Amino acid sequence: MDSFDANKISSQKRDETTEPCDQLIEQCYRQIFFHAMTADRDVFLESQLRSGSITVRDFIRGLLLSERFYRGYILCNSNERIVEQVIGRVLGRPVYNSEEVLSWSIVIAGQGFAKFIDLILDGSEYMDRFGYDSMPLQINRLIPGQAIGELPIYQKLPRYSEYWRDKLISSKMMMSIDQFNAYSLRRASVASLIYDKPEGRALTIWTLLLSIGSISALIIVLSIFNATFTVR
Repeated sequence: MDSFDANKISSQKRDETTEPCDQLIEQCYRQIFFHAMTADRDVFLESQLRSGSITVRDFIRGLLLSERFYRGYILCNSNERIVEQVIGRVLGRPVYNSEEVLSWSIVIAGQGFAKFIDLILDGSEYMDRFGYDSMPLQINRLIPGQAIGELPIYQKLPRYSEYWRDKLISSKMMMSIDQFNAYSLRRASVASLIYDKPEGRALTIWTLLLSIGSISALIIVLSIFNATFTVR
């Protein structure tokens, strides 16, 4: 724990007199979801927090146990990666080692995800660092010779891993990079035929086809006109 900046932690505590509740709610969504669409918001939880019926810690618990978090994180990750995601977002730090990941993974497998969340939020590490009414924030590791610490958790740990991406590709629910590049190349080739000005031999062929098409269209129009107005 000596590698964490303790002063940074204390400076991140929420000041109840200056920070509007709406801003706090937005920051909580950003910390847990990175970004929440309107359909992902929980207006009931927000109302309870604004009225003082629940604490910030309870609000965080509600977001972690929400359908949005289940669909966006739990469903598309292994237990080990879920541990990394939750530890990073809720305790504000990377996992210490593989032993920590394994121990929490066993809790999830044996007692369920909700129990894992309860143990994290009720634990001394969370309570000592954030308490009931401070929003979880990432703690930057001190890197010697650098003024900037670690990347934000949502950049360091994308929502789902390569395993889930490959599974989506194999199920034909998502394009691979190679497939996308091939599709883009074909699309660009078709677009160039339609919109780009032909040159050289292509211009000659294009002009010939256009002339033949124009003459054919004129013949058809004249034939229709003649058939319509010829007196029998």
